[in-house]
Amino acid sequence: MSCRLGSVLFVVVFARLANAQATDTTHHVAGATVSGVVRDSIARVPLGGAMVQLVAADSPARLGRMAVSDSSGRFTLSDVPDGRYMLGFIHPMLDSLGVEVPLREVYVDGHRPVIADLAIPSAARLRAAICGARPASDSGGVLLGVVRDALDGAPVAGVKVSGDWLEFSLGRGGLQRRLARLVATTGANGWFALCNVPSAGTVALLASRGADSTDLIEVQVPAEGFLRRELYLGHAETVVTGETPQRVDSLAPPPRRVHMGDGRLSGTVIAAAGGKPLVGAQVSISDGPQTRANERGEWTLVNAPVGTRMLEVHSLGYYPERRRVDVVAGAAPVHVALSTLEAVLDTVKILATRLGNGRDSNGFNSRRRSGAGNYLTPADVARRQPRVTSDLFSTLPGVRLDYERGLGRNLSMRGAFGRCTPAVYIDDHYMRNLGADDIDDWVRPQEIAGIEIYTDGTVPPQFQAGLSGCGSVVIWTKRFR
Repeated sequence: MSCRLGSVLFVVVFARLANAQATDTTHHVAGATVSGVVRDSIARVPLGGAMVQLVAADSPARLGRMAVSDSSGRFTLSDVPDGRYMLGFIHPMLDSLGVEVPLREVYVDGHRPVIADLAIPSAARLRAAICGARPASDSGGVLLGVVRDALDGAPVAGVKVSGDWLEFSLGRGGLQRRLARLVATTGANGWFALCNVPSAGTVALLASRGADSTDLIEVQVPAEGFLRRELYLGHAETVVTGETPQRVDSLAPPPRRVHMGDGRLSGTVIAAAGGKPLVGAQVSISDGPQTRANERGEWTLVNAPVGTRMLEVHSLGYYPERRRVDVVAGAAPVHVALSTLEAVLDTVKILATRLGNGRDSNGFNSRRRSGAGNYLTPADVARRQPRVTSDLFSTLPGVRLDYERGLGRNLSMRGAFGRCTPAVYIDDHYMRNLGADDIDDWVRPQEIAGIEIYTDGTVPPQFQAGLSGCGSVVIWTKRFR
């Protein structure tokens, strides 16, 4: 896929200012002030830390004035003599966007102050410049950024960045699912762009070069169809083959790659309501180390795989959280606030009240008649006489209970790539990273109105979460009806 910059938008390059770093020593008569605000039109916020430069229009190599915008985006260039000038700015954001803003022409006449605002172009203009013009009916977005080495932060060239998402189409055979994919390769400056990704949709993003890669992360493209995401490439040093780790041989791809490193990440875990520290909260990185929060809710992960990773935080009685983190030198502390299961359940109850107004409002009976999955009715639950809800999964086909040390019991099933963790829905609400023990906290056996079990390939579209290649477990309670 080719991604290009529109010649219409960026016709003037800012590189010529890079050679004009020496202060002009020519004596000037006291002149006017040129001031304004630098804005980030994508995030719709002022842009602080921008290096604003003013040069003579007839002699660009001669730097006239320079200032740095403050936290509110404001800048002031003082004592500017009469004349015609070009005004522009430099900021790291422009590097990651892979664009250069056009210079603004400014006229100074007498001592009258000049107001001249500057801005990073809007998402729509950037999207058009990078991906080209598109029909008004086209809702595709663009996802771009820079891939950097996790050890030194340098841009990395030749990295494959893939974006995957699910597309649904309605045809003669009914509703069909298709896995869509786009792949881009970073340039010499580490820059990449994926055009025509779904706006207001979820994309699974992975950067890799040989054995080095990031974790597979999920990103949400906003409705305006423009997302910038910086990625840090980790390093795969060893593989696991049986019991003995060995060096990676690029000519013989390993069966399982393990990302090792000496990364360090720290932070805190507190309760969203009240802010109390969550002592003993489990904090881990996928295929990496795990630890627990101390009495102050503080935690530190050492020997963590460097790069862009997925952090998972669990605490008994709280809704778990999974978020993207960058394990790099000098990484800022990660502060996590978990909501109680009861608080999230209240939200689900409100949703259920709004939606559960009709007979078979959740569609359980209709799907049960289709025979696509495995189903349990309240009568089936009563016959099995479970002590807790998770006991039901030990006898259901297609799903089983696994015990993981330190994390308790979890559900698993056979997926497209081996054993996997199914998505869990309770009363039409996706419960991210919910284990079997958490399900017991949410739902008591006598509250169950129905359970649906779907393996990969049989999951209805409304119960498909992300691109896991796994199935789903759907639980309905009598509260919903």
